[in-house]
Amino acid sequence: MKTVILAAGKGVRLQPITLTRPKVLIPIGGKPLLEHMLKAISECGINEVLIIVYYMAEKIKEHLGDSPYGFKVEYARQKGVLGTANAISLAESYINGDFLVVYGDLLISGGVIKSVLETHRKLKPQMTMALVEVENFRQYGMVKVENNRVVEIVEKPEFWDGEKLANAGIYVFSSSIFDEIRKTEPSKRGEIEITDTIQALIDSGAEIAYAKISRKDWLDVGRPWDILEANKRVLMNLKPEINGWIESGATITGPVIIGEDTKIRSGAYIEGPVFIGEESDIGPNCYIRPFTSIGRDVRIGNACEIKNSVVMDHARIGHLSYVGDSIIGEECNLGAGTITANLRFDKKPIKMMVKGELVSSGRKKLGTIMGDKAQTGIGVLIMPGIKIGPESWIGPGTIVYRDVPKKTFVIAKQELEFRMVPEKK
Repeated sequence: MKTVILAAGKGVRLQPITLTRPKVLIPIGGKPLLEHMLKAISECGINEVLIIVYYMAEKIKEHLGDSPYGFKVEYARQKGVLGTANAISLAESYINGDFLVVYGDLLISGGVIKSVLETHRKLKPQMTMALVEVENFRQYGMVKVENNRVVEIVEKPEFWDGEKLANAGIYVFSSSIFDEIRKTEPSKRGEIEITDTIQALIDSGAEIAYAKISRKDWLDVGRPWDILEANKRVLMNLKPEINGWIESGATITGPVIIGEDTKIRSGAYIEGPVFIGEESDIGPNCYIRPFTSIGRDVRIGNACEIKNSVVMDHARIGHLSYVGDSIIGEECNLGAGTITANLRFDKKPIKMMVKGELVSSGRKKLGTIMGDKAQTGIGVLIMPGIKIGPESWIGPGTIVYRDVPKKTFVIAKQELEFRMVPEKK
């Protein structure tokens, strides 16, 4: 069976991280999200994949090539943001039977895919989809089931009185789906949606099977804080591997990966699970706390603390800085004493702007999301839930309490008063 991965979207909700990369290349536990998907697919014995691309397509092709990890990979390019059904339709010439479709922004296990495939092979329906139980039904396409069959799909409903089962973005289709897609009309936002195609199949009496999957084996990486959750899940299964240079006086506890040519200087305390890439330089006297991923060629200066964060390649974090529950993009440079605040005084969940709307992250601790090549001067304080755009500069001593667009220079104004030093009597 062949697999189609949908990886064309712009990932607007994941900005500023996706302003400079497609969402499937966001690093999670030391590897891009797309590589975790390929691993899950390979565990099912599948080695032929078609990736549907559009946004920053060349970056995906450049990173993967044509045969990563033994896969035979082909690409099809959408002409724009035209919807999931349109994306799937591009696979028609590639498919010669039943096929698997997965959304590229999912973090899933191979067991999840196996469950869907086994259900499809056992029941032999026209199509099978994965369903997952969720809490906030307003964020998902919700699915009603009766008599072990799918009977309705409702996109992000305001009210829901049934079992809270959401569309998990994993399908097995027969090749007849292409004829159904051709009949599907564009949605209100002008896109041809696969959920509309599926609903039309339901209305025509087609047999739509489903497989329930566990929430612990599935994560939709759709918002910035989901990157932190995905990173945590990957690191929880980390197998320790030390390849770098560890100075006397450094302490490593728990599962930790340290890449080749990485230096861990004296006084550093690394508490796993932690991933540190190649050619990085950590310390001295740093505290790297659990569920932190540090990329390649990263410098963490003296007396820094990094906690539950993703620090991407080539970043520089100056001495006496604190980075907690944050995402620091590639080539960022944090001046000495930069602090990312991650907790409100009232301990309520932290809110963040997503697509122009202030939404709750559901997290009591959440720091900053910083785009690539952003810089801070010394003594900068960034309040919880703040996003800083790529290539922006934050001047020294500034308190950042609202989002900063890309390529913006923020500087704190101050008034200086000069007086004569009083003479001693």
